[in-house]
Amino acid sequence: MRYCNPFLLLLIGLILPGCFKVGPNYSRPPVSVSEAWLDAGDQRVKAETAQYHNWWRVFNDPVLNRLIDRAYKENLSLRIAGVRVLEARAQLGIAVGQLFPQTQQAFGSVQNFRTSERSPQAAFFSKYLDYFQSEIGLQASWELDFWGKFRRAVESGNANWLASIANYDNALVSLTASAANAYIQIRTFEKRIAITRENVETQKESLKIAEARYQYGTASQLDVDQAKTVLYNTEASIPPFETQLRQAKDALSVLLGLPPSHLADELAGSSEIPVSPTEVIVGIPADLLRRRPDIRSAELQAAAQCAQIGVAKADLYPAFSLTGNFGFLSSDVGKFKLSDMFEWRSRTSQAGPSVQWNILNYGQITNNVRVQDARFQELLITYQNAVLTAQQEVEDNLIAFLKAQDQAGSLARSATAARGAFDLAVQQYREGIVDFTTVLVAQQSLLSVQDNLAATLGNIASNLVGVYKALGGGWEVREGKDLIPSEIKGEMAKRTNWGKLLAPASYNPLPLEEPKSLIRLPDW
Repeated sequence: MRYCNPFLLLLIGLILPGCFKVGPNYSRPPVSVSEAWLDAGDQRVKAETAQYHNWWRVFNDPVLNRLIDRAYKENLSLRIAGVRVLEARAQLGIAVGQLFPQTQQAFGSVQNFRTSERSPQAAFFSKYLDYFQSEIGLQASWELDFWGKFRRAVESGNANWLASIANYDNALVSLTASAANAYIQIRTFEKRIAITRENVETQKESLKIAEARYQYGTASQLDVDQAKTVLYNTEASIPPFETQLRQAKDALSVLLGLPPSHLADELAGSSEIPVSPTEVIVGIPADLLRRRPDIRSAELQAAAQCAQIGVAKADLYPAFSLTGNFGFLSSDVGKFKLSDMFEWRSRTSQAGPSVQWNILNYGQITNNVRVQDARFQELLITYQNAVLTAQQEVEDNLIAFLKAQDQAGSLARSATAARGAFDLAVQQYREGIVDFTTVLVAQQSLLSVQDNLAATLGNIASNLVGVYKALGGGWEVREGKDLIPSEIKGEMAKRTNWGKLLAPASYNPLPLEEPKSLIRLPDW
């Protein structure tokens, strides 16, 4: 038998696997995208291309800008998403390591062997064996990536890694919208409480008028009791508003990375409901495919699963491996000595190719391929559904934003009329022209209209936030910045050797795209 050159085997292991890669290559599935928004004809809706890096600045509210900036820096849920990017990057490193010799071990031992005095060998040689044996060496095993199994795993790891970055961006989109909505709720409840308290004072004046007229005999006790009923009912509506205000502040506190607090310093400044612009730039529906991070994540997850089909399918074929070991062995039997172990003539070696093929697996491998394919199809449909859902979210928030403006206009006119009606009713009641029921109706109408107007102004702002969230705005604020705070990376570096993976460029590549080559060096 001729000697097999190990360098030739190594060359075959490096070149030959590049010829095959079983399993499907990912391609983006067709999706249903509208050509234009349903309200594109409304003059307040602009189809221009726009950037939404810091969409919250359209409200021109310094307090809101300050809150979102703090939420971006301190929110714990966002930090969790950032650490998950590191986790996905380390998982990719595991997949990359599989491209290289999977097993490489150093071994060594010193053992005493003693055969039984009643063994067949002792009967034949009239002597049992009792000796020491020492051994040291290296062994390696390399399953060649003949069918692309490990390269498909790297493909999957790459896609999962990029999906984790998209998930971080999606968390940032949700965070900015949640912080803005919590702030809008706080200002809206503050306004509604202020309106209610103003009406309480007005109703107290009406009660004084009713009591005065009752004392002079020009009104009945019924007027006084009705005035008290309305007053106390109005006062009773304040505690629920205060409860909701406290809950909104608690929610905002957590978003800012704080325990529940009154946020006096954080909310210092303008106390008005943020004023929304009347127009909004929404671009075209097709822009969502590149802007919304949840859509990017859904597609990347599908791509990662597509590669898993190839990983599973490779098990249907034979696995080719290169194995070998080299070491030194010696014993103290006869004239030998353990100290002879490091002499060249004590060397021992074994090298050569091997093949392993799971022939009778009773359908397990085939069904695993089917499982992976079904999961892939599920994720393809999930991606298509994400595109449809994104369009629905934009349409829902856009129509709510536009109609809330129309509603606010009508309510503003109604509030002006209600104020005039109330003032006139009070005047006529003083003069005895109308009964107190007219005053009560005017009071209740004024409070209802003013409260509805304040709530609607808050809805306008919240719906505009919803539009920007549905458009996928806000994640761009992290461009050029690290996903993980330095203090967290410092803690992780103290516990674990992260090598170069804690460098931002290692786990947050720009631009976010698949690498041109799947062959890369291991992450030591």
